[in-house]
Amino acid sequence: MSNHIRLRKGLNIPLQGEAQPKITKTISPGIVAVKPTDFKAFNPKILIKEGEEVKAGTPVLADKKRPDIKLCSPVSGVVKEIVRGDKRKLLAITIEANEKTEYLPIEIPQVRTATREEIISTLMESGLFAAIKQRPYGTIPDPAIEPKAIFVSGFDSAPLAPNLSFALKAETGNIKVAVELLNKLTKGGVHISLHASDYASSPFHKIEKAIMHTFDGPHPAGNVGVQIHHVSPVNKGETVWTLDMYALAAIGKLFTKGIYDVKKVIAITGPRANNPSYIETVPGMSMTQIKEYVNRDEKEELPVRYVSGNALTGDNVTGEGHLGFFHNQVTLLSEGKYYEMFGWIKPMRLKKFSISRSYFSWLFPKKQYALDTNLNGGERALVMTGVYEKVTPIDIYPMHLIKAILAGDIDKMEALGIYEVIEEDLALCEFVCPSKTEIQHIVSKGIELMIKEMS
Repeated sequence: MSNHIRLRKGLNIPLQGEAQPKITKTISPGIVAVKPTDFKAFNPKILIKEGEEVKAGTPVLADKKRPDIKLCSPVSGVVKEIVRGDKRKLLAITIEANEKTEYLPIEIPQVRTATREEIISTLMESGLFAAIKQRPYGTIPDPAIEPKAIFVSGFDSAPLAPNLSFALKAETGNIKVAVELLNKLTKGGVHISLHASDYASSPFHKIEKAIMHTFDGPHPAGNVGVQIHHVSPVNKGETVWTLDMYALAAIGKLFTKGIYDVKKVIAITGPRANNPSYIETVPGMSMTQIKEYVNRDEKEELPVRYVSGNALTGDNVTGEGHLGFFHNQVTLLSEGKYYEMFGWIKPMRLKKFSISRSYFSWLFPKKQYALDTNLNGGERALVMTGVYEKVTPIDIYPMHLIKAILAGDIDKMEALGIYEVIEEDLALCEFVCPSKTEIQHIVSKGIELMIKEMS
């Protein structure tokens, strides 16, 4: 039986628009973007030119400092544009996809006899090594350093997150292959965490050669950082690798088929989603491909925000943007650009959700709300309220850590747990913050400072 961990701190946000368990469309990608900005601390070097033909698995970008680490095209087609932003920062490479995907064949070793060096080399050449993140910092790992262990979250507890048991039910065989391979990369084993409520029904609970854990409790129980903290915390000088279940499936397909196949089943969710359900697509999909899923009711005066990812940690990509590499859902929300007279002191407010008892939402714990992006106030002084600690199931002091980051005090950042968190682990603090402070942005700046000073 697995190790069971019960979490009491956290918050499940009751957002409307959960995806129904059915696949309603397989998307022919059209225009696909490979975005180096999806990968923290990746310094891109362009390997292709505009107008050049590529296949799925063709390297298009490499890391300047570690040229063996590559990013590859998820589709076959023609390179349409190299997109740059301010100061010529590379934002994306867009590829016009062919109707039928052609794959670049990749030479792979035998699964049972493959050595650690062969596995790492194959992952880097194929572009899938970039799908691995290391803790601390959430960056692409150093392939020369053996991690203490490898952690995978087998469920997602974020708002309206996809049901991984449904989305990946056809990939169990590939995931088993990936776990067998990854066990050769660390002496600490591959740890997979599942939610206690559906452990027995999950297709992943019988995966061999994996160390299984069960978690019970509200979000962020599904965050791999929270799971690492309760199983094997990251201390100074230690390294842990993490992947998601979609990356495991892609690694399994790489070593069984010899191709870079990152097709995934993602969820279309949110209060402004029409027929919220699942679609089959590839990372980098254009949001123009899901127009029929956007509810444009004439009675709804507010425009739609396209979020690649979940409502807490996703990216605002607009209707012309693209799906992020690590994102497994699209959340459609109403833009909250409006002023509400009297604000929180207005009586009743039955359509508003609050973590406190300011509104009546606490009387209806199962009710779901059509939340929008309105901040309900402006940024103000950062004050000690204790709300951060109520939603952070990690043994750290989030308020003190945030203040240490703002002060640039590296010693205090180390002592207060900077090695154990990335942005997503404190996203709920930002949601409940009465000061409207951008907590995730502050954590990101703190991680950048640590990488700069400790490298």
